[in-house]
Amino acid sequence: MANKLTAKTAIVTGAAQGIGAAIVRLFAQEDCFVYVTDINDELGSAVADSLGDRASYLRLDVRREEDWQRVTTQILKERGRLDVLVNNAGITGFEHGAVAHDPEHARLEDWHAVHRTNLDGVFLGCKYAIRAMRPHGTGSIINISSRSGLVGIPGAAAYASSKGAVRNHTKTVALYCAEQGLRIRCNSIHPAAILTPLWEPMLGTGEDRHERMAALVRDTPLRRFGMPEEVAALALLLASDEATYMTGSELNIDGGLLAGTAATPSVVDDSDAVQN
Repeated sequence: MANKLTAKTAIVTGAAQGIGAAIVRLFAQEDCFVYVTDINDELGSAVADSLGDRASYLRLDVRREEDWQRVTTQILKERGRLDVLVNNAGITGFEHGAVAHDPEHARLEDWHAVHRTNLDGVFLGCKYAIRAMRPHGTGSIINISSRSGLVGIPGAAAYASSKGAVRNHTKTVALYCAEQGLRIRCNSIHPAAILTPLWEPMLGTGEDRHERMAALVRDTPLRRFGMPEEVAALALLLASDEATYMTGSELNIDGGLLAGTAATPSVVDDSDAVQN
């Protein structure tokens, strides 16, 4: 089968590990040239180096408008175009330990810190991607939101708020581009529990790791964590020319969590089966 992203150029933010790293690896496999961006220079450079001549690392702090200006200017100078942006960089607010993030006790500075990365970063990414894509009039912007952008999370109010705003801004960008007569699509992906380094402090490395994992996904109908590669597969679809009629859409990848509840699977004897 032909590669799906041949001759395309992409930016993936927060690509040093987790979902971002899985996306850049899959994009490179599909013959895309990928700019691996992050603020973790060591890990980001290692990911780019592992992909050979299909990738390059650029430092990008998504909160800084001057970084977006510098990166998009450099990419257009080097590659002549930008075809895909994946706004993946994000934080939960708990990276440095337990912090109150409920609606009553969250500090304003902590609220702002989460929104600066998760929402301001997406706003700036969309802004500069549209400008970079406008000369060719086509492109795909993919915003990584979350299941938490569709439901309330009492203990992570800033995270849920920021991801809900990403969902809505995605639709605004999609409508704006269509209004402008541009074939620049903008869609969002909403993962739930994906097995990334974010979960490692909770899972640990002891003998009870398997039990901890099972407990954390007990309410998920498929009763397992999703894998970064599964999210990357959705990003590939949205980045490719196979999804050119999709814009302003949201794709959930949550093991059935938002569908409702599922009964615990059980073994059924064939003799008890209902015959039609």
